[in-house]
This record gives sequence, structure tokens and C-alpha cells, in this order.
Amino acid sequence: MASLEKSTAGAPAVKWRFPPVHPEGRKFALIAAAITVFFALMSWETLAWPMAGITLWVLAFFRDPVRTTPQGDNYVVAPADGLITLIQTVPVPRELGGEGGLGEDPVVRVSIFMSVFDVHINRAPIAGTISRIVYISGKFLNADLDKASEDNERQHFLVQGASGVRIGFTQIAGLVARRIVPFVKTGDVVGAGQRVGLIRFGSRVDVYLPAGTAPRVALGQRSVAGETVLAILGNSDPLSGAAQ
Repeated sequence: MASLEKSTAGAPAVKWRFPPVHPEGRKFALIAAAITVFFALMSWETLAWPMAGITLWVLAFFRDPVRTTPQGDNYVVAPADGLITLIQTVPVPRELGGEGGLGEDPVVRVSIFMSVFDVHINRAPIAGTISRIVYISGKFLNADLDKASEDNERQHFLVQGASGVRIGFTQIAGLVARRIVPFVKTGDVVGAGQRVGLIRFGSRVDVYLPAGTAPRVALGQRSVAGETVLAILGNSDPLSGAAQ
């Protein structure tokens, strides 16, 4: 967690600290640590050392760093850490469409792929009310594939802002992921960048932008949940990027 200190100029300065481990991950870390200790007590060093590495990886996987969310009514912030792998115009998923949803016209979908090394806490893209949550069981295909949006286990969220704008986003399980954990329920009021759930272990999040709004990220760019501005509502100018 970051701590604030007064700098010589009088403005707050940020001091880096190790991020805490989310409670969802502590039981897995304890299990891995217990197995490591058992192997060590049995003098099974060839097993103890790999398990020690797995314990450290579990702690890192469930890390929950503090994020600083840009303030602005028109900002859509990234709900996930990861790589921008797809930006496409697609039909609205039926679970997010219809009256009170995203409508029936095609929308722009931005897909963020989370590897097992990324932070897996997902955050709300805008401030508003959670008006819809729909869980769908499915397959566990590679989350980097386009068809994962329709075939994999997933959970849809619809957030409605104070202005009436609606943003849909979807947690999608992947090859290794076997559990989607929500932190919120229908009717909850959330702030932009607030934690809304996690997926373990390796997955993807799709964000559906409203008409007239283009993404302000480029393919191959990495997003930071709760910090990266994914889009600006009403801004239809797409962003291009160059890999280098």
C-alpha cells in the first residue's frame, strides 16, 4: 500500500510499499506454505524448493495494490490489468442488451488479456449502480481467443452512471481460471476504480463502449486496472499506436 508523506515543497509524496495480499488468496498461500514446510521437514528438498516458489507466486498472484483513479465524469477506466489484445465492433451480448441495457446496435468491444503474472483484481470502469449481473457457465478455452467471449465461463456486469450512460464489461475464465469471484451484487453503488471481483488464475475482461465513444488505447498496449483511461465518453477519435 502506498503511504503519503509531506515533501519539502509541501505536496504529498508517495512512498512505495509491497502490495497487500487479497483475503481470497491467503488460504491458497497458507496451503502452499504448509506443503512447503512439510516437504522441508521430511528433507524432500527437490520438492520443497519448487513449492516455496509456488508459494511466492500465489502471494504475487493475489496481490492487491492501491490504485489512483483519474477523476472525471467522462472517463472510462480499465477494469483489468493486462494486454489490449482485441478492439472490435461486435453485436451486444444478449445478456447485456435489450431495454435497460446496451441496446441492440453493434458496439465497440475492448478485450484485456490477463496472464497469470498480472494483478487479477477487477475494478469498475465508471461510477454508478450495478444494474445487472449475469453468470454463464461454459468452457475453459484460451482466453486470448476471440470465441472465448461466447464459449467460456463468464460473468457480465452492467453499470449505469448518474448521467444514464451504461457500460458493460465481462469477466471471462481462461485455460487455467476455474473461479470467477464477484465482490458486488445487483443494486450496489460503486465508484470508478472500485474493486468488483477477481478471476483466478489467468483470464480476460471485455469492455463494451457506448455509441459515439472510441477507445483511447491501442492494440498491444498494457492497461492498469483503475488507472488507465480506456475511453472518454463522447470522444469518437480512435487512438493509434506503434509497437517499438
